[in-house]
Parts: sequence; C-alpha cells; structure tokens
Amino acid sequence: MTITAFPATARTRRPSLQQPRFSGTAALAPERAFVPAPAPRIRPAAPAAPAAAPAAPVRAVPDGTEARGFVLYVGLGEDAAAADHIELARLVGELRALTSRLAPSAETHAAVALAPAGAGGRDVEVVRRALGDPAVQQPAVEAEGDPGIVIDLTRKRVAIGDDIAPLTYREFELLQHIVLREGSTVGRCDIIDALWDADADDRPNERTIDVHVRRLRAKLGGYAEIIRTVRGAGYRFDRHADVTVLASGPSPDRF
Repeated sequence: MTITAFPATARTRRPSLQQPRFSGTAALAPERAFVPAPAPRIRPAAPAAPAAAPAAPVRAVPDGTEARGFVLYVGLGEDAAAADHIELARLVGELRALTSRLAPSAETHAAVALAPAGAGGRDVEVVRRALGDPAVQQPAVEAEGDPGIVIDLTRKRVAIGDDIAPLTYREFELLQHIVLREGSTVGRCDIIDALWDADADDRPNERTIDVHVRRLRAKLGGYAEIIRTVRGAGYRFDRHADVTVLASGPSPDRF
C-alpha cells in the first residue's frame, strides 16, 4: 500500500458548520452602551399677576361741576308716529313712567318741538334747533329769512319781524292765557272761565273757543302752530327757537 502525503499548504480547510458564510466584506458596528435621554427641563410657572384695581368711574362732566340731569332729543314727526301706531303723548307718558320706575327721585319735563308744515329736514335736527341745543348752529339761511315772532306780554302786542299782528283784545288775552302756561295743556272750559265772567252775555261754549283759536292762528301767519291743539283736551304752547316771549313775571301756574 502506498500512502501519498499532501503538503500542508495544499490542504483544503472545510468550513465549519458553526461559522456563517459571507460573500463580500461586511463591517460590524461596534456595540454602544445604552444612554437614557435626559429628562425634559420643567420651567417654573410664572407668578400670577396681581389683580388689577377697579377702574375709576369716568366723569362725564368737567371738574368743578356736577351733573343735574340730561336731555334726550327724540325726532319723531306726526306722520312717522302714525306709521309706528303711537301718539306722541303716549310715548312721552311711557318714557316718563320708565324714568320714574328706574329713578324715583327724577323730575321730568317734556316739550314738543314745532315747525312749519313742509319745512323738511331730519326730525331730530329740527327738534334740537327748536329746543335750543347749544351744540347745533342755526343755518345762516334760516337766520336771515325768518324774522321770528315776539310775544310781548308787557306791552300787549305780538310782533312778527317788523310787523305788529292785528290782534283784538280778546285774541291777545287768549294767546297770553295759553302762553303763560307754557308746557301745560289748557282746557277749553278753563279758557272760558278765565276770560269771561260767569254771567256774561257773550260767554261762549267750548266749540266757540275753537273758532277764537282759529282766528288767532290766522293772524299769526307762519307761526300759527305755536298754539298746538291737543286732541280731546285743549290747547298748548311750547317754547320754539324762533319765538320770544317777553313777560314781567313767571307763569301763574308755576311756583
């Protein structure tokens, strides 16, 4: 038997079954120790802001003065009131009732602004001018073209511009009686009792008073509406921007 010996360099090494085979070159990353992420930093809460002090009340009047009331101008013509299905007298009454309920100590005074029929303009602006709002300037055209009316109770005459209205004694007494009770409705019976004696032969009835008022208005011309009819009650005079009343004393019904 012949035994042939192979050189060691030529010996083929069988791969181990436990060693995996790789084709090509693989780089193994070195193992890294696990480092936990740092805990998030918690910022301390900002201190709560101190509660703001209550704001001081705003004064609507300058220093050194005191508020004594206010004026509410309501622009509502007769046509607009009719469209709203309300009478001016009722609206005034309800506003007064509301004021009395909210402020029992309040005193109220209502005045109606009059203007010639068809004068135009916004109702509220007409009201402000008629009632003498100092913040409203009278239009220059109106100031030049409207002479105004002066009811001189001391000299017993009525001047419209440069003309004297041709009123009779009874017509002037009727006008004076209503004007002196400015802001109040004067009933027909009150007029009769004030201007005629109880046993006078010419003592009129209530319907005759309407005739006297109609004649008076005709002589007042464009200022006829300063004597306003209060339906079912009588007549009333309210101060108007172009009406001046000269009197030597206050109204006899005011104390």
